[in-house]
Amino acid sequence: MDKADIVGVLEEIAVLLELKGENPFKIRAYASGARALETMEADLAVLIAEGQLGSMKGIGSALVDKIETLHASGELPFYDKLKASIAPGLIEMLEIPGLGGKKVKRLHDALEVESVAALKAACEAGRVAGLQGFGAKSEAKILSGIENRAAYAKRHLWWMANERAVPILEGLRRLSGVERAEVAGSLRRLMETVGDLDFIVASKEPEPVMDWFTGLPEVREVTAKGQTKSSVRFESGLQADLRVVPPEQFAFALHHFTGSKEHNVAMRQRALAAGYSLSEWGLTKKDEAEPAALGISTEKDLFAFLGLPEIPPELREGLGELEITEVPSLLDAGAIRGVFHNHTNASDGRATIEEMAAAAAALGFEYLGLADHSKSSVQANGLNDARVLKMVESIRAFNESGQSSVHVFAGIECDILPDGSLDLEDATLAALDYAVMSVHSAFSQPEGEMTARVIRAIEHPATTMLGHPTGRLLLRREPYRIDLEKVIDAAIANKVIIEINANPQRLDMDWRHWRRAAERGLVCAINPDAHQTSGLGYFHAGVNIARKGWLAPAQVLNTRSAKAVKEWFGG
Repeated sequence: MDKADIVGVLEEIAVLLELKGENPFKIRAYASGARALETMEADLAVLIAEGQLGSMKGIGSALVDKIETLHASGELPFYDKLKASIAPGLIEMLEIPGLGGKKVKRLHDALEVESVAALKAACEAGRVAGLQGFGAKSEAKILSGIENRAAYAKRHLWWMANERAVPILEGLRRLSGVERAEVAGSLRRLMETVGDLDFIVASKEPEPVMDWFTGLPEVREVTAKGQTKSSVRFESGLQADLRVVPPEQFAFALHHFTGSKEHNVAMRQRALAAGYSLSEWGLTKKDEAEPAALGISTEKDLFAFLGLPEIPPELREGLGELEITEVPSLLDAGAIRGVFHNHTNASDGRATIEEMAAAAAALGFEYLGLADHSKSSVQANGLNDARVLKMVESIRAFNESGQSSVHVFAGIECDILPDGSLDLEDATLAALDYAVMSVHSAFSQPEGEMTARVIRAIEHPATTMLGHPTGRLLLRREPYRIDLEKVIDAAIANKVIIEINANPQRLDMDWRHWRRAAERGLVCAINPDAHQTSGLGYFHAGVNIARKGWLAPAQVLNTRSAKAVKEWFGG
């Protein structure tokens, strides 16, 4: 078990001991030990190996054995026994904002409530308001927390979280006294989903900044407010944390709260090798208490000090990014010249060919691919062979009319049937500019069958692209079982593109597969899967995934001219 996980166990033990009404000194020992371990820059494994853990301030002899046990085995019988001795419902109550171990114990002792449901009933009956130390406001807050508990536990799509974050960041930057402000965390790393928002501000006057942040009209609940950190929740359940730091600490704080745990560990190890400990407060020389004055004011300065090129935030995942000597030329949204796999009102879209082309022109696109559903997608008003051919004629006529600067490619999103055959006749597919093949049924097939099914479709001569290859819907539906490595091999062998479906609920194929696949020759297409004109803008989310997958412009079909795309399609 790593240090962060051990810190979490110690913190939970302290809370569980509060629930049991244990000696305050014992409770404080675990809480203090957790804080000491969390802020400790020395390598935990080295301290344990050298028998020096007990010499660290804040870690008493009673904790040394437990920390070493957790580090070695990931298990601690004392913790397991303690947790088992407490009613699960009491532990669930801790998820309600504002309720810590002491308050939950008080509620349990006074009202004999042992579940969230029982606590809700007690609040609704007015029994909590009558307790000393609670009152009507506390009762109302508990009820509100119970109602939103499910929402609070959710992760949120990057697209939605970003829409919330952008105006907050802009507002922070406009405040008097704010020298710098950035968003950090998983949002800045462009992760598919976000647990909460993290804002880092450089200011010598934190109080007005905290007042502005906690007073935002969209805030439903202020869960914490202090001099250096405040936390709020919005109606959606999304939490946002704000940290205000002195300007000289800004670069370090931004880096620390942006990177994944794995990236930060690798950076700390690199700093240690150079004779420094790295934290959100700065770089500190060994055996010194205060961070050194090194003239580091930006993340670029920090990376340079450690002998590294500036690693873009989206690559800070602890996946070998510190091993590169030069940052790759990642795809930029400005390089996208058009998009594919979009729908019109011929199937389940909401706009005409003309409206979709106009929206593409407004985005500065050179071309647009339209690929409505095929007939097996009955729920999407899929097109049969005759309707597909009619759609092709309509698109050809639109291009010949010259009414738009955008060239429209005539495509289809053709269903891959359960046996791997395709939903349209070969002659129909041959009349198209391109075809996106996708699975829309029989998601429960065994992995072997699903893999063979998709590979059979990839091997069909009419297949240009594979659509949303795992079928996942983020936060709603797990991927179907499929061997993606075999699918990628087949796509490369047959010169078939795999898309990044840029719909914020899909973002499929996952970024974790792209670096290696592209190095082996797989070509990507970023496809918004737009069903209305506004959906074309989703291509930005696809660019995010391409960047996280280390993709360069040359590896993405959308960066090519209309002429080059036609040549790829064989036109």
